[in-house]
Amino acid sequence: MLLRQPVTPSVAPTSATPVDVRLMNAIAVVVFTLALAALLARGVMWAANRPQFQFGDIRLEGDLQRNSVTTVRANAMPHLAGNFFTMDLGRTRAAFEQVPWVRHAVVRRVWPNQLVVALEEHQPVALWEGDENSDKMVNSHGEVFEANVGDVEDDSLPQFGGPDGTSAQVLEMYRRLQPMFASMDAEVTALRLSGRGSWKVDLDNGATVELGRGTQEEVMERTARFVRTVPQVLQKFHAPLESADLRHAEGYAVKLKGLSVAADAKQSQPAH
Repeated sequence: MLLRQPVTPSVAPTSATPVDVRLMNAIAVVVFTLALAALLARGVMWAANRPQFQFGDIRLEGDLQRNSVTTVRANAMPHLAGNFFTMDLGRTRAAFEQVPWVRHAVVRRVWPNQLVVALEEHQPVALWEGDENSDKMVNSHGEVFEANVGDVEDDSLPQFGGPDGTSAQVLEMYRRLQPMFASMDAEVTALRLSGRGSWKVDLDNGATVELGRGTQEEVMERTARFVRTVPQVLQKFHAPLESADLRHAEGYAVKLKGLSVAADAKQSQPAH
């Protein structure tokens, strides 16, 4: 008789952690992390509010010609807030850039309590026509800014005028026109761009010149033709120029002191 030994089913051991235990561990990690973060935050806040991190020195850099350190501090300091850790550098930069004559400011922190501010001032190149009670000028970048015109030592700045947003265009045209008129011993004292795109200049000899519309190259071509040929007209009639109108296809009209003349630019070309 064959006897068989009963087979007991084997149960594989499991290493899986019960769900409730895993949940408890996760909660513990979260609580520990939050507690550590809160502790660190309190530590940072405590350190940040220490007197040694308050800005004790604000150093100004840059070529200040129309502002003194005292003036800059007096205008900017009331708008500064925070210490080495908490100061908003964007707002701090804006506080310095609202100081009269300041065009641009670069702000940086130096450990542990120093603020360094590099300032760039506006360099005025012209007056800008605006409201009667508004002192506006154009800087070397072609930007319009407001400041006290009385602070400018140079009383021979030219006058610019034009629609809003055209100051850079007017400055560029001035820089191209001035050497041309200088060749006939004249200085541009005013340059204006009308709303219709027409250019007009005033010269230091009292004459006005209508340059007309068109691209810069077209205006420059007409002007070059004028300054090259008008001396012959002035010499011929022995009279100073009062005004000129270059808005003609083949020539220009001039008004001399005491008479008017229509000049054909082609016939007025100097002999070679």
